Amino acid sequence: MDGTETRQRKPEELVLPHTLSTGRLPTVSGDGPLCVPESQRVASKPLGTELSRETTLSIGLQVTVPFMFAGLGLSWAGILLNYFQGKKLRGFSCELTRSPYGILPETAFTVTCQIMVPLLLSGLGMMTAGLVMDTIQHWPVFVEVKDLLTLVPPLVGLKGNLEMTLASRLSTAANTGQIDDPRDQHRVISSNLALIQVQATIMGLLAAMAALLLGAVSRGELDFAKMELLCASSVITAFLAAFALGILMVCIVIGARKFGVNPDNIATPIAASLGDLITLSILAFISSFFYKHKDTRYLTLLVCFGFMALTPVWVLIAKQNPPTMKILKSGWFPFILAMMISSFGGLILNKTISKEQYKGMAVFTPIICGVGGNLVAIQTSRISTYLHMWSTPGVLPLWMKKFWPNPCSTFCTSEINSMSARVLLFLVIPGHLIFFVIIYMVEGHSVPNSKTFVVFYLLAGLIQVTILLYLAEVMARLMWHQALDPDNHCIPYLTGLGDLLGTGLLALCFLISWLLRSKAELDGISEPVSGPF
Repeated sequence: MDGTETRQRKPEELVLPHTLSTGRLPTVSGDGPLCVPESQRVASKPLGTELSRETTLSIGLQVTVPFMFAGLGLSWAGILLNYFQGKKLRGFSCELTRSPYGILPETAFTVTCQIMVPLLLSGLGMMTAGLVMDTIQHWPVFVEVKDLLTLVPPLVGLKGNLEMTLASRLSTAANTGQIDDPRDQHRVISSNLALIQVQATIMGLLAAMAALLLGAVSRGELDFAKMELLCASSVITAFLAAFALGILMVCIVIGARKFGVNPDNIATPIAASLGDLITLSILAFISSFFYKHKDTRYLTLLVCFGFMALTPVWVLIAKQNPPTMKILKSGWFPFILAMMISSFGGLILNKTISKEQYKGMAVFTPIICGVGGNLVAIQTSRISTYLHMWSTPGVLPLWMKKFWPNPCSTFCTSEINSMSARVLLFLVIPGHLIFFVIIYMVEGHSVPNSKTFVVFYLLAGLIQVTILLYLAEVMARLMWHQALDPDNHCIPYLTGLGDLLGTGLLALCFLISWLLRSKAELDGISEPVSGPF
């Protein structure tokens, strides 16, 4: 170190650079350090004093004035944005998409108006499906292959498990702006349509196997001769129905978005308006075709394997969109469990439809199952959209932290989801009354016409929908807390449970009505049968 003492200097000892009065460089003394002549030295100022003055005075003056101007500019921007709200501003629309009480500024009246017409249309479709089912149950193929009746609820329920989840996913995507861009719209739609084709093909085969197993358990034997016909009919019906209803759902969601209607309110009921009828009609004609050509060797096997061979093509298309690929990999359990639940409803239908005391069961089954499934799918879709808008998966909003909310909070608060639950519950009795009167006018001889049956039927529909709406609130919270999308994981369970509850409660209504009528006949008191009221 050459004997030179080196030490760290404090900030106070640092001086500003020297200002030289002449052009000469400082001289170097003999011992090495730089030496500045006395005449060229200036007084030094501590650096800490300048920095302190800069932060307290200069920065305050320099920041305050621009900040005031910026605040005035932002205020004017807010005034202009408020003025142009809902109008075109530089090529885009400024619209209110949230309010303190929900996603869209909806009232009970607007929700009722948007739901009523699609629900009535879906009811007409389900009534037509019930009349079709009442007719086809006597066709030779349904008389010969009893397991086809067991297949009806899970296969019709597949419409709820696939098309309603598709409608719910597309409605959520539309409300959150995911399909506003044309390129994103094409990718999301094509991948979702391919996804439901894969699901429909696999689930159709599984539904046929479940119907065969349940039939074998109830009869004590497995009929291998009917297995090929049942599997081929189920796979083709599920495939064609999914394709037709999937295209319909895409058109409805995009059209609703363009006309300013919430797709959550109308997509699922319109899907149901034609879903039951299309599914039953395709099943009846396909199974009848295979029954007529049952002697043609390998026909059913070739057709079944041909549709199954298309599955890899749909998988490749579904890979375009990562969310759909995630559903394709891990979203099978809800559909399989929902199908099993619906199959038990089909077993109830198979055991009761041919008995005299349950006459009319075939007509009312699609209606009570369809109405419950439609209403709970609407509510679940709305809750899912609400959670997507106000929170992130895995994190519940503060006002929805309870997994098991009080039933009163589900139906009796001012919150938007509670309001929609009340509206949906209010539509149950009028809707079923309208459907019952129309059915009685068309098929009076095939349905019970006593006041007792009407009361129990309406009570069954009300109990079914009340249970489903409460479970929709509970399951949506549980699934969202687990970072699962309620659109994909709640609707299958709820529609499957709706089929089981609807079929079971309807069978109970027929049984109680028959028992009361028999008791009245024994007592010599016959109830008037002039009409339903």
